[in-house]
Parts: sequence; C-alpha cells; structure tokens
Amino acid sequence: MTDVYFYHLEQQPLEKVLPRLLVATLERGWRAVIQAGSEDRCEALSSLLWTFDEAAFVPHGTAADGRAALQPIWLTPMDENPNSANVRFFVDGARPAAVDGLERAMILFDGADESAVTASREDWKRFKAEGHAISYWQQDEGGRWQNRAGG
Repeated sequence: MTDVYFYHLEQQPLEKVLPRLLVATLERGWRAVIQAGSEDRCEALSSLLWTFDEAAFVPHGTAADGRAALQPIWLTPMDENPNSANVRFFVDGARPAAVDGLERAMILFDGADESAVTASREDWKRFKAEGHAISYWQQDEGGRWQNRAGG
C-alpha cells in the first residue's frame, strides 16, 4: 500500500512549501511527478523552482521541455507518470485517480478554500477505505509540520 500524506496549507502558501518537499524528495533519491490544475500553473511552478532559493537546485521539466523520462521531477496537468516517479504531488485541486505502486502520494490543499478541504476529506475517506496508510500534516505556530492524524 501507498503512504498518502495530506498537507493542510494554512501558515504558508504552496509556493513556500512545495520546493522544500521536493528537495527532501530528491535527497531520498526519489523521482516525483507534480500534478497541477493547468498547463499554465505547471509553467508557473517550474519558474518558481528555478528561483525559490539561490543555493538550491531542483532539476525538473514540463511538456515544454520534453524528455520526461530523463527528468527527476515532472510537472503536468495530467494524470500521468512519464518519469517512473516514486512520489506524486497533487496541488491546486488536482485529484489523484489512483496511488497504487507509489512510495508516497502527497496531497497539498489550501485550508482557506472550502472546496479543496471538502475534496481532501473525500480523498481521505477513499484512500483509508482502500487500505492505504494515510496521515494528515498541519503546521504549528512556529511553521513546523506536525502529524495530526494517521500513521
């Protein structure tokens, strides 16, 4: 079964949280796919990954770059895994169809968006019923991620 992590974004926006999670993913030797809500959003996130930190390099690509199989991180608006990723990130309302065969699926949702919260609750119930190991992560006042529910 797959570990499914739900990240409830309240203290920091996706643009602050996602790059750090990707750096940790690469440090583990994993490959990742980020599924976003649109092609434009993928390009915006791609630009962010080039500029978020002068000292960090997050190798990645999009359809505009091509050669998906060679990219350690692939950004896409589609339900695909063209780089044989171990980890899938779902952002901006992208919903996972299935997570089987992954090390980890990470669903990052905006706590101020009620439709995103509702969708995440639905996904939580579905993945729990399917037998996946699920956990819910929330930032404390100091910005540290705390596992508030699940494994």
